Amino acid sequence: MAEENITRIHLDGKEYILIGTAHVSKHSAEQVKEVIESEQPDSVCVELDQQRYQSIKEGNKWKEMDVIQVIKEKKASLLLMNLAISSFQNRMADQFGIKAGQEMIQGIESAKETGANLVLADRNIQITFARIWGNLGIKGKALLLSQVIASIFSKDTISEEELEKMKNQDTINAILNEFTESFPRLKKPLIDERDQYLAQKIKDAPGEKIVAVLGAAHVPGIKEEIKREQDMASLTARPPKSNLPKIIGWSIPIFILAIIAYTFYANPSAGFAQTISWIIWNGSLSAIGAAIGMGHPLTILTAFVAAPITSLNPLLAAGWFAGLTQSYIRRPSVKDFETLSEDVFSVKGFWQNKVSRILLIVVLANLGSSLGTFIGGADVIKVFLENL
Repeated sequence: MAEENITRIHLDGKEYILIGTAHVSKHSAEQVKEVIESEQPDSVCVELDQQRYQSIKEGNKWKEMDVIQVIKEKKASLLLMNLAISSFQNRMADQFGIKAGQEMIQGIESAKETGANLVLADRNIQITFARIWGNLGIKGKALLLSQVIASIFSKDTISEEELEKMKNQDTINAILNEFTESFPRLKKPLIDERDQYLAQKIKDAPGEKIVAVLGAAHVPGIKEEIKREQDMASLTARPPKSNLPKIIGWSIPIFILAIIAYTFYANPSAGFAQTISWIIWNGSLSAIGAAIGMGHPLTILTAFVAAPITSLNPLLAAGWFAGLTQSYIRRPSVKDFETLSEDVFSVKGFWQNKVSRILLIVVLANLGSSLGTFIGGADVIKVFLENL
């Protein structure tokens, strides 16, 4: 058996066999099967948490999704991003004729076939997301989102040979160094902390011989972290929520309303001009967002009417009203849910499928409204200063 991409560690009377994989590589899945069958380990650790494991077991459950409930629960943006990332990973997997995450699926199946204990070794993905988001500033969040979206819709392909080269440890370290320079606060929760969490779960796995199926990027870190005891409580703690977003969210509309009220008092015609400017900028840009999402005319009108009002209330958003209107007028069919996972393979599919189109309308109408708030707000302040 070739030892390529395999790291063996002997520690405290136990043997740990780390398999560094690429998540859409056919060779990785084959190697996982070969190693587990030949080694007959006591436990198999996979880089999955309970949520992703359940997703693999249950398969695609899009048909059970209530898109209206998703909007009401304010989860449209999160779902859209998950679909987009899934699209990127599935396109890569489709290029090589393999299911995304096949090496993890193979690890689960081989553990069952050999009678090994299955250990879900990764941290809860929601905790990781929360710690990533909490460690980024406004600029970092904007940069991250733009790069994720750009990579999702990129038409570039990668050869399997290039994919296999990514497992080389020197290459991985070079990638991580570049990654750290772009997002210095992102590497810690995404890579370093998960290295620590994975290392402890692997170390605590029952038995004397443990096989761990891991993304290659985690292997160098785990080699070092497995020698230490990790503080799992601190690694699984969610960052405390800051009150700053709420303060800013309420301060802006109160400030805008106060300025308009004072201007009306000092110069009613100028106050009227401020109000019209606020309505036009907010309504028009939100409506344009809904139109880009190919919303129904009534959906576009809803965005226009809702945006100037919802921009003055942080608890509401124009996109939610536009999305709900679109979902009632163009209610998705069973076919839309059945083909959703395939339709999101392309930019065109995102707009054609009624489910993803609703999510796009929510996000784009909200973005338009946010932009309208800044431009309209600046115009309101300008008129206010001119009439002091």
